Amino acid sequence: MNSPPEKPLPDATAQIAHFSIKGMSCAACARRIERVFNAQPGVTAAVNFATAKARVEYDPALQTSESLVAIAARAGFAARVVSMLNNDGALSDHTAEAHARGHDIALLAFAAVLTLPLLAQMFFMLGGGHVAHRWLGIDFPTGGLFDANGMLPAWLQCLLATPVQFVAGWRFYKGAFKAMRGGFANMDVLVALGTTAAWLQGTVAFAIKTAHPDASFELCDHMHFEASATIVSLVLLGKLLEAGARRKTSSSIRALCRLRPTTAHVERDDGTVDEIPAGELAVGKVFMVQAGESVPVDGVVISGESSVDESMLTGESRPVAKTAGSPVFAATLNQHGAFRARATSVGDATALARIIRLVEEAQGSRAPVQSLADRVSGVFVPFILCVSLLTFAATWALKTSGSVGTAAGAFADALVNAVSVLVVACPCALGLATPTAIMVGVGLGARAGILVRDAAALERARKISVLVLDKTGTLTEGRPAITDIHVANGADASRALRLAASLEQGSKHPFADAIARRAREDAVAADVPVHDFEAIAGCGVRGIAGGKTVLLGSPGFLVRGGLSAAEAAPPDDLMKNGWTVAGLAEDGRLLAWFVASDRLRVTAKAAVARLRDDGIRVVMLTGDNETAAQSVALATGIEDFSSTCLPDDKTARIARLRKDGELVGMVGDGINDAPALAAADVSFAIGTGSGIAIENADIVLVRGDLAAIATALSLSRVTLRKIRQNLFFAFFYNTLGIPLAAFGFLNPAVAGVAMALSSVSVIGNSLLLRRWRPPLPR
Repeated sequence: MNSPPEKPLPDATAQIAHFSIKGMSCAACARRIERVFNAQPGVTAAVNFATAKARVEYDPALQTSESLVAIAARAGFAARVVSMLNNDGALSDHTAEAHARGHDIALLAFAAVLTLPLLAQMFFMLGGGHVAHRWLGIDFPTGGLFDANGMLPAWLQCLLATPVQFVAGWRFYKGAFKAMRGGFANMDVLVALGTTAAWLQGTVAFAIKTAHPDASFELCDHMHFEASATIVSLVLLGKLLEAGARRKTSSSIRALCRLRPTTAHVERDDGTVDEIPAGELAVGKVFMVQAGESVPVDGVVISGESSVDESMLTGESRPVAKTAGSPVFAATLNQHGAFRARATSVGDATALARIIRLVEEAQGSRAPVQSLADRVSGVFVPFILCVSLLTFAATWALKTSGSVGTAAGAFADALVNAVSVLVVACPCALGLATPTAIMVGVGLGARAGILVRDAAALERARKISVLVLDKTGTLTEGRPAITDIHVANGADASRALRLAASLEQGSKHPFADAIARRAREDAVAADVPVHDFEAIAGCGVRGIAGGKTVLLGSPGFLVRGGLSAAEAAPPDDLMKNGWTVAGLAEDGRLLAWFVASDRLRVTAKAAVARLRDDGIRVVMLTGDNETAAQSVALATGIEDFSSTCLPDDKTARIARLRKDGELVGMVGDGINDAPALAAADVSFAIGTGSGIAIENADIVLVRGDLAAIATALSLSRVTLRKIRQNLFFAFFYNTLGIPLAAFGFLNPAVAGVAMALSSVSVIGNSLLLRRWRPPLPR
């Protein structure tokens, strides 16, 4: 099986900028500006046509954001640096979009008013007037401006169509000029060429009739003014509908931005409380939150009790109790009571800001399934131009051969067919098929407490065959409690706890938190100076305290630190219940065993059973002892497990599984899980875990609920199903529509309707994803 591309190591010197791109009319434009960016030294860019945004990673020694804007301008596009993490920026973007929408509506209304009379005369002509008479009881409107056939005079048709062509349709000429100047062709080129050809035919026919009113020219029998005006009006309508649908697909980002509080109540040094903008609240400052208010920044409660609705962060509707020491997060809603908290993260460092950043980047990423559509859209417009020319030539040749028709009539028919081909072709549907579904799917995941880092991970997740789970913090709550301190060699329990708490101050492992809590409960100070501290992932910690080497970790770690195997073997009565045991040694002398127990997550057993029901093999790899591993495996129904695994052991096991043809997912929460997460095809991090695990994961489960894995896999399946539907529709539409237009079965007006509706249909199908709901527990 094909392995996913290796995950590149981030360049420490690279900078990332997000740009809003104006002037893209189809997927070919997105491909063009992406190639232009990527052709620059030190630049790697990805352009999302659906969001009209570009994510550019660049070397600041070679490029600046200003130079990238200039590069886009030379290619014919207007680029502007944006940040979804700035409320003002989001508001200004929304205001600019509202103004643009108002302008587009006014332009469409102008075009529609002038086009309707041209369409009306065509309606009266259908079936020689019988259709209008049968449906509406209306006969030909003869007399006045109308001729005997119910047609408007040629001069009035030209007068109505010309402003539509060159005022309402000016944007297509402008876009086509920029594209051709940049050396490529886009949808604007197709529309401009098609409508201009139809308008020119009508204008030439009008001029001939005006110069020779009594002459009979087959070319002048029908003037296609209504075709040019109708196409322009319909394309404008389609673009307006498309823009509205796009706004709905990005509604999740807007909703997250709107959650950000604007004010905070900060406590001054003299005890007074002032209201300030939330953006001015600094780390370390104390703020107050009353009932019914949103938390302004991330912090830790220092006094007071309350319950907070964290559903915007975790997707969990049940309020979370908050007391002194509890973390609180920006934009969560305080339901009852009041509390004081100290700010720990502000601005772009808050949990909400990180979620917005992850969602935005995931929505702008490209799924592998999109590669075919990208390749096609890159050559689509030149291909359609060739097809249109061939259609014109073939129709002309066929109509003029033998006695089939006159040259003038053949020219008119060939022109109509060629224009229909230009108008019916729609690269937009191809360009929107994948990103719109990804945008909706990623937004739905964020609402359910599932943060997807990139589209490729979302695509791969549905094919997972083996899921590897860590034990501590993944299957268990990751908050162990020290239940016993078993001293050895006549050591003092208080001194052992004091030494262990001092040593663990430099560690972020859950076991370190358990030691610290036990020290606080026993009123033991962690005041022994420690230097040369080192944490060995999956093993333990070491440091120098009082001039002596102190070790705290697993039995194997103690042996490697100089203890004998016999001395580093925990007593049997400590091991039989499956507890986690860590030994403390000082200069090669064992001082104590610390026994910790960790509760199983409430949803662990049901989540494992559900994964197995879905055909996924579940494997547990843990650094804990055999007895502890077996106890959790039995409680959760996991048959395949390994104990005493170092980080390298987990990575090696995952590599073997992948070599055997399995697509491997890995779920972890700790620093020691980071290598295994990076080695897996799809990695999941528990949101309550370490920052390193979260940074290495493709998908973050914010709630820390294993049931969310099955939800993520369900979301992956429905999103990919929707992408396939969109791609099928886009390819099917163009595969069917272009030949029908080439063979004369679609007139330009009908082709314009089909083109306008195609991209709207693709986006509408993506929006149907919003009906998806997380599957209920079994």
